[in-house]
Amino acid sequence: MTKRQHFFLILILGSLTALGPFSIDMYLPSFPAIADDLHTTIERVAWSLSSYFVGISAGQLLYGPLLDKFGRKKPLYVGLVIYLLASFGCMMAASVNSLIALRFIQAIGSCAAAVAAVAMVRDLFPIEENAKVFALLMLVVGASPMVAPTVGGYVTSAWGWHAIFLILAIIAVLILLAVIFFLPDRYVPNRELSLKPRPILNGFWVVLKNPQFYTYAFTGAIAFAGLFAYVAGSPLVFMKIYNVSEKAYGWIFAGLSVGFIGSSQVNSLLLKRYSSKQIVPVVLIAQAVFGVLFLLGAYYHLLGLAGTLVMLFLLLCCIGLINPNASAMSIAPFEHNAGTASALMGAVQLGIGALASVGVGMFDSPTVIPLAGIMAAAAVLSFVVYFIGRSNIKVTTMAEGGSAAAFH
Repeated sequence: MTKRQHFFLILILGSLTALGPFSIDMYLPSFPAIADDLHTTIERVAWSLSSYFVGISAGQLLYGPLLDKFGRKKPLYVGLVIYLLASFGCMMAASVNSLIALRFIQAIGSCAAAVAAVAMVRDLFPIEENAKVFALLMLVVGASPMVAPTVGGYVTSAWGWHAIFLILAIIAVLILLAVIFFLPDRYVPNRELSLKPRPILNGFWVVLKNPQFYTYAFTGAIAFAGLFAYVAGSPLVFMKIYNVSEKAYGWIFAGLSVGFIGSSQVNSLLLKRYSSKQIVPVVLIAQAVFGVLFLLGAYYHLLGLAGTLVMLFLLLCCIGLINPNASAMSIAPFEHNAGTASALMGAVQLGIGALASVGVGMFDSPTVIPLAGIMAAAAVLSFVVYFIGRSNIKVTTMAEGGSAAAFH
């Protein structure tokens, strides 16, 4: 493979990976405009974000078997077309209920892009290069919350919220053309793979009942739910309560994302000296403390804009440290069915995150308390789940070997 071919493959796979995050982050600054245009509230508009989270959670489990049975590109074509049509539907939505439904469909479509990108890294690159390729793709995902809201803020100010979904549709068309004409498919479909519910569910159950998996998967997912709550609640907090503009909100969102992205990079340095098993409990304690302080500060009106920014930054730093370590510990015991474990972990994470985002939208309160309350609850509950669940983990040679490989 030439350097030019390598570059274009990374570019296409990175675009597939970034489609979902862009679809989440880019329209956040337009929440007030959507609420005004559709004669509803920002809290109600936030349900369209929750429905998107539900869609990508369900899609994690849907596309894995399809990609293995029918090849990578056919399910990907279907998913991108679904995404494209749903994007046009969102652009023309005449009510908030139709927007909520269409965002769910859009998420089902975008999920094909993310799952296919991960699978095709394994197909198209030598195994010794996979870690480097995944690192490049993660940089793309990490850049999304820094770029997309800022762009969305300017687009909303200049052309209105409908233009957001037109741009997303155009991006989907460009990605689809790149996949058709430039992305190779070297995977040989497994036509004998069963798509019947029982074999698929049995595979998921084997993973789910493993104590190390459910302890770390649910610990990480509940902690990560704080990020979903922040994404869903931040438009109301900053643009409605603190009255910042769409453009300013985009810059604030990008700035706070540095905490989440930066801490995940700091984690790589920490792993040179400490194991994930050592890092997780310490950060869980810190997250719980910050969460309680955030809630108390919001309840007693002690924070203001600056205080809110500081507390959110600290909590996002904790989430950025917990997530990669809990994810690695979740799949460490699985050698032959790591794909199933990864898909189930993603579904758990996104499903709980969707509940957190719904929770933020359920409260009709002109204060920071709903966001602070849910982020505090996620922080404390993840701490409790970890310390209850860890007593059930039996440390086996295989688990320790997998952990060592993953963490050092």
